[in-house]
Amino acid sequence: MSDKEQILRNIKMRYGIIGNCDGLNTALITAQKVAQSDFTVLVQGENGVGKEIIPRIIHDLSSRSKGKYLAVNCGAIPEGTIESELFGHVKGAYTGSVENREGYFAAADGGTLFLDEVGELPLQMQVRLLRVLETHEFLPVGSSEVRKTNVRIIAATNRNMRQAIAEGRFREDLYYRLSVVNLHIPPLRERGTDIDLLFRKFALENQERFNIPAIRLTEEARQMLMHYPWPGNIRQLKNVVDSMTVQCESREVTAEELAKFIPVDGLHTQVAPRQPNTLPVNIGNRTRNLDTEALMRHIKELTEQVAFLTEEVNALWRRVDGRGQRDEKDNALSKRLLLNGSGFSMSRVSEDAEFEDIPSEEMAGRDFAADVSGATSADMPPQQRNVPKTREEMERELIRNALKRNNFNRRKTAAELGISERTLYRKLVKYGMDQD
Repeated sequence: MSDKEQILRNIKMRYGIIGNCDGLNTALITAQKVAQSDFTVLVQGENGVGKEIIPRIIHDLSSRSKGKYLAVNCGAIPEGTIESELFGHVKGAYTGSVENREGYFAAADGGTLFLDEVGELPLQMQVRLLRVLETHEFLPVGSSEVRKTNVRIIAATNRNMRQAIAEGRFREDLYYRLSVVNLHIPPLRERGTDIDLLFRKFALENQERFNIPAIRLTEEARQMLMHYPWPGNIRQLKNVVDSMTVQCESREVTAEELAKFIPVDGLHTQVAPRQPNTLPVNIGNRTRNLDTEALMRHIKELTEQVAFLTEEVNALWRRVDGRGQRDEKDNALSKRLLLNGSGFSMSRVSEDAEFEDIPSEEMAGRDFAADVSGATSADMPPQQRNVPKTREEMERELIRNALKRNNFNRRKTAAELGISERTLYRKLVKYGMDQD
């Protein structure tokens, strides 16, 4: 047995890892190598592939193994409290802060801090995290005393980081600072026979746990199991095995019985990356499972987006029925949609909707940009009339006009636009207007 094979065997036995696909083995060997250094590591992979085991391996095999290991889900912390959670706060920093509290960076000093779903961090916190990584210094909320920290950062995400950077949702400089070492955990559908091995592992665990015979698959059912794309990866497979253990009367599961637990029409399909889920947040001996909380948050966000889109389409048709007459209620709706980042702009509606019943000369006279900016074509310079604007241009113009009307008072401007001051500030920074 070679040294590499021995290392892999030891790691898998220690952490109960099942599988032998090349992608998994490469990730484990890289984790063992990088543990000897202090470089930051970014672990990427779909939801449910087991990314959280990599930071644990790196920490345990490093010189920091006697220090603390803390894991925090960045996507599960409310934006208003995330700064205090990471960097702590002093007494009196804000209403309700009756005592000093140390954050994760202070608590993990000398050890390892695992930032799961780092792609969910707000842009403002990304700036602060970048500074901590570069200087190893931070300021608790409400304090003027700089504190030092000696903590190793390991981050993980299931997002496409290149796409997030291109869309302006993640800082490129922070990405390069985090991904000194970049590890990828393959999805379950790419792990071949590992799927069958994991099934048997979970079935045997349930046998020992509940003292009942383990379930097993017929050959036809095994082939169905191997060809299913497993969008939820290992987490989904374990849930399926658990459900079958208690619900299947026969211990030998046929393909017909297996089809009741996995959708047959999902076979051989390509699965897009799933939305972020959650990882338990560990602080000392406290573990809080936030799966339900995150699920409800995502459902709420999707519901709001659908409502916004419905109102936008209805508003458009009301304007079309009115033959170009502007409706102030629709105008306010357009502002709210534009500034809250629904991703649905008037330019997209004009491209996708069907206007065959409207005379072309009337459509040519429509000025959709005026619905957002509050100005008519007559108020614009000749070179700008009837020139299609991008969503960013309309948003910038909308904010600039609102600032002028409110004498550059940000609080009044945010109230007029129907957004929070924090959102307004992010927009100003985005468009380079924060110094105005």
